[in-house]
Amino acid sequence: MVSLQEQLLKAGLTNQKKVKQAHQAKSRQKKIERATGVQHEDEARLAVLDAQQKNRELVRELNMKRDAEANRNAIRAQIQQMVQQSSQSRGRGDIPYNFTFGTKIERIYVSEAVRSLLSAGQLVIVRLGDATELVPKVVADKIAERDPALVVRVQKPTSVPIDDDFYADYKIPDDLMW
Repeated sequence: MVSLQEQLLKAGLTNQKKVKQAHQAKSRQKKIERATGVQHEDEARLAVLDAQQKNRELVRELNMKRDAEANRNAIRAQIQQMVQQSSQSRGRGDIPYNFTFGTKIERIYVSEAVRSLLSAGQLVIVRLGDATELVPKVVADKIAERDPALVVRVQKPTSVPIDDDFYADYKIPDDLMW
């Protein structure tokens, strides 16, 4: 392998005198550095190292973004597979079942048996894009671990005793005839 110095000499871009001066300047610089103990920082070398460091950081960020996107795609694929494998039929029903998804009230038509399972919480509604699917509660919990926005949770009515009976304090006479 031919050095750059020899290539420049052969091309006629420099001569022996300039090569000798360059060697002398370099050796003088090294001698001064040894005598003073301070080393001269090569600015070009530092610029290259800085550029390499920035490049490494950029590559690291791009790799992290690519890995995050791949992870999101894998989760979407898992959710689709779980829904496809455990999707339940709505039955041949004409009973409307209303539920809220986001800020909208949606409606699906189900059979009476499916409606009772939905009300009891044994079946859960999952939205994949525009499709509405019914899955068992166990599968819906697994989907909710991955993406809770896809699972529609039905609010169960709370049974709080209502004390609005105005006549509760009054005794009804035993001999009262209607």
